Amino acid sequence: MKRAITLGGGGPAAGLHIGILEALQCHPEIKFDVWSLSCIGAWVGIVYNQFEGPNKAWLTYQFFKDHVFRDDESYERFPINSVFGTDWFGNTKALMDFVFDIRNYDKVWLPGRMVKAVGETMTMLSDPGQKWDRGDINGWVLNQALAPNPFVRYLTSLMYLSSVNGLSKINYPDSKFMRSINFGRLIQGDMPLIFHNAFDLHSRELVFFDNNRMQRNRARGTISASSLCACSALPFIEETVEIGGVTYCEGALVDTVNFQTLLEEHDDPNELDEIWVCRIVDRKQIQKPGNLHDSLANLCQLFAATVGEDDVKLFRYHVKYDPPANGKRWTGTVVEIHVPHHIDFKWNHSNLDAGRDHGRKAAAKAIQAYKRAGERCAKDNPEVRFINEMPSR
Repeated sequence: MKRAITLGGGGPAAGLHIGILEALQCHPEIKFDVWSLSCIGAWVGIVYNQFEGPNKAWLTYQFFKDHVFRDDESYERFPINSVFGTDWFGNTKALMDFVFDIRNYDKVWLPGRMVKAVGETMTMLSDPGQKWDRGDINGWVLNQALAPNPFVRYLTSLMYLSSVNGLSKINYPDSKFMRSINFGRLIQGDMPLIFHNAFDLHSRELVFFDNNRMQRNRARGTISASSLCACSALPFIEETVEIGGVTYCEGALVDTVNFQTLLEEHDDPNELDEIWVCRIVDRKQIQKPGNLHDSLANLCQLFAATVGEDDVKLFRYHVKYDPPANGKRWTGTVVEIHVPHHIDFKWNHSNLDAGRDHGRKAAAKAIQAYKRAGERCAKDNPEVRFINEMPSR
């Protein structure tokens, strides 16, 4: 029996992955030979596999609690995790580069546009039939007051057009935090195949970094601190990561479960018997935003939810209807662990603990369903079995 597990993206929902791994750890007969990872799933999977012994899930939980998630009291008025720090040195350099580049002063002063804005304002004010609502006032402030103002134009261009391309930066390979992960452990002889994705912004294709177990024409390089940061470099949130002259961003934007790669990695697709899917973000977890924190969380999670859900549906379709690869159709089993909908996207200890608890319970139910399905299917040979704890939506 050869099994693969996929840990998808989901940011602050990382506790779900940890709880799932904790439940699976109680069933040593369910062993995974391949780990397919993306975004926060890559962080959890790599941190988990660096540890040895029977307490790997607990040690993974402690790692995230101590290094990534913030205690509730502190988080309440500082809703940022412990690793998404602003790049002050990089931002300062970007500021200086921008200020001393003479080209950035071009088209800042537009006298004609300023005169036109004054005329437009006078026309609007002199119109007795003009009824101003909030939209009109906001539009006037934006287009007649701010847009022609040279000082505002310069500051706006500094904000949006300098070389800063993310709110935070995490790619510090020599930092104490990154050195706390033992990447060397991943390439030792007793390890399973572990790989994570990233998106190459030069070739515009999904690429993979592995622990030297993949077919080398498929892997871009060996998993490292920088590759792991590239895997989760969500545009706007985190700065892109450069490795060997190539710039990368998050791969989960394209694929969060890597189904196709899992099958293509084997000459005979039926060498892989089972794929366990831990798609921890669900679109029903998206809540009505009450503030910018909630809106930013929705921005990060909504794409991961829809991409992951669509990937599972498309995989079902392709396996059933596409021409078989290498003349052979995959006849394995997909076990999808469904997670609850009432998980929020806060980087605090309470959410980490809640996710861990829900992940444990969801995995326990899926394992129970898996064992029941195995007993029922022992006498037949279905084309593909998809085992779901909850009905497919």
